[in-house]
Amino acid sequence: MGSGTVLEHEGNDSDDNPTPAVRRPSQAVPPGSGETMTLGAGDTVLCSGTIRAGISFRERLAAAQAGGFSGLSLWGRDYQAARDEGLSDQDLRLLLADHGLSVAELDPAWWWLPGASDIRIPPELDAERIFGFGERELFAVADAVGARSLNAVDVFGGTWSLDEAAAAFAGLCDRAAEHGLLVHLEFLPWSRFPDLAAAWQVVRGADRPNGGLMLDAWHYFRSGPDGTLLRSVPGASILGVQLCDAPAAPEPEPLHATLHERLLPGQGALALPTLLTDLRATGTAAPLGVEVFSDALHALPPEEAGRMAGVALRAVLDHA
Repeated sequence: MGSGTVLEHEGNDSDDNPTPAVRRPSQAVPPGSGETMTLGAGDTVLCSGTIRAGISFRERLAAAQAGGFSGLSLWGRDYQAARDEGLSDQDLRLLLADHGLSVAELDPAWWWLPGASDIRIPPELDAERIFGFGERELFAVADAVGARSLNAVDVFGGTWSLDEAAAAFAGLCDRAAEHGLLVHLEFLPWSRFPDLAAAWQVVRGADRPNGGLMLDAWHYFRSGPDGTLLRSVPGASILGVQLCDAPAAPEPEPLHATLHERLLPGQGALALPTLLTDLRATGTAAPLGVEVFSDALHALPPEEAGRMAGVALRAVLDHA
């Protein structure tokens, strides 16, 4: 997830010729079988934010297929839109299987930190349609589509300590485990987990077998990349990776930039080959996602945006 604005608050106010796959799926699934793949090393994910909101579920799947991806991520709003189209959960599972796709992460888990679940955001202020999907709703989505993982973020901030956050993360992991889910914590430069060091402290403190880190390239480089620390993290604790690119110089308005101005991998100046080398050194088996919040990309037809994302990822991997 590239968003995750820390909100100030008080109390309770509240295709026929798809692009060849970037990497071969880790477990092939016959089209029409109704089964889904288990995503892992070598698999790739088209993240929801790379494709504009408001499109149909079939368009979203076609975009992922056009880019040769193994899976895609979903927000709660994507699932709800599909149900509003008249698709049943069984329809969704069959469509995923027919396209040779699995659901990677569900995004975002916003409620899990101390005090967060008590905050109410009115629908008219929820422009991204995040806060109508709490724990019960996203766990139900995970059960319906066979999702791999849940992406946890700090949205509201607070006065809690990192030790308290670790205890809360452990609880989230335990509840998610009942649904067969991994949980990865994504750090955001403007949150109380502003960098890899803070997020790793929380994950390490929680010490849950299904808990780990999500490493988003934009947030990693804009928070001060630390290759030494990254290489020291056990690969089993890096559960998700989201790649994008950006200019060398930090943007004056980071929130706007991360939600509207990201670049496809290889189109900017971030040291993505170095990042990928460091990730390989950890031995992580996480699938690689492309998360590019971009007004320019969102203006394109979804299949074209998905194809471009796959081509860009493949080019970066070929040179890493």
